[in-house]
Amino acid sequence: MSFPLYAPAEEHEMLRETVRALADEKIAPRAAAADENEEFPWEVYKDLVAADLHAVHIPEAYGGAGADALATVIVIEEVARACASSSLIPAVNKLGTVPLLLSASEELKQRYLSPVARGEAMFSYALSEPEAGSDAAAMKTRAVLDGDHYVLDGTKMWITNAGVSEYYTVMAVTEPGAGARGISAFVVEKDDEGVSFGAKEKKLGIKGSPTRQVILENVRIPASRMIGEPGTGFKTALATLDHTRVTIAAQALGIAQGALDYAVGYVKERKQFGKPIADFQGLQFMLADMAMKLEAARQLTYAAAAKSELAMNGTRVKDLTFFSSAAKCAASDAAMEITVDAVQLLGGYGYTREFPVERMMRDAKITQIYEGTNQIQRMVMARQLLK
Repeated sequence: MSFPLYAPAEEHEMLRETVRALADEKIAPRAAAADENEEFPWEVYKDLVAADLHAVHIPEAYGGAGADALATVIVIEEVARACASSSLIPAVNKLGTVPLLLSASEELKQRYLSPVARGEAMFSYALSEPEAGSDAAAMKTRAVLDGDHYVLDGTKMWITNAGVSEYYTVMAVTEPGAGARGISAFVVEKDDEGVSFGAKEKKLGIKGSPTRQVILENVRIPASRMIGEPGTGFKTALATLDHTRVTIAAQALGIAQGALDYAVGYVKERKQFGKPIADFQGLQFMLADMAMKLEAARQLTYAAAAKSELAMNGTRVKDLTFFSSAAKCAASDAAMEITVDAVQLLGGYGYTREFPVERMMRDAKITQIYEGTNQIQRMVMARQLLK
């Protein structure tokens, strides 16, 4: 009896080779400087655009590559293996645009997805606020209808690539007192009058990707820039995260793979007591555990990506929410454990900036926090189980 083995298609593996070659040649050599200088890697962005890897998920109808969710995961994973900050280019372009793909009018999709596909603009996602993190529905940002325009006021916090992205998906309250059902989604442009940005956050990791507040003061935008119907913004936000938590899992996998690969190479070369430290069983067990955790998380992430792809194409996937939360949680927890162990395996060298594993350890931490903390993911999973 033969049955198809669950595995990425040949095209996916060819894509991986392409991205890995680009990452090894162009991205990895710039990763330390992006971290050290805390500057957005514009050269990497240009290289990704030239290779059409900056927003692979955008459908061909809008000039994109039309990559499926697993292909997008592989791109993010392979870029993150070299530089976590750079992997936020394809990841956040997806996060910002999925609300449009799910809910926007055809006119809005044509207008905003095409420039992203061409590499002329990036797209960020503005949900969190200073007082509304895990409890996103408690947001205070308001959008008030004025004729055929909306006027937006409020402050969004922790916005990835804020200031470098041209476009922002912004969630705002259009019906105060209606809770989650009173929230709508809008496209805001960087150049809209009244849009400004806070100072860059001084962060532990992903320093090459700016994180800033997006400040909206009397920002007047056409009502046609609402994504979907009034009051559907929060629903769109949650549906978006079902797809994009998988991309955070991918980022975590890449960081972990980069750390594991470096540690394996190091222990084979490093000699103590007259032999390579790779010969010591205690360290072999550590490596085995690292690889095992990583592979388990990868299989879960790829399964979640397959479900995400089905859902994007209109199939009802009842366990997508569980799988995307589980993948994000498992992969980020694994990445944290694996990078900490990689630093340990390098000993004193692991603790220095001369070697990349300390950066990978710092970068891994955020994957347990953003797009829903892992504590929230566990709540989400439990709710799915108890439904």
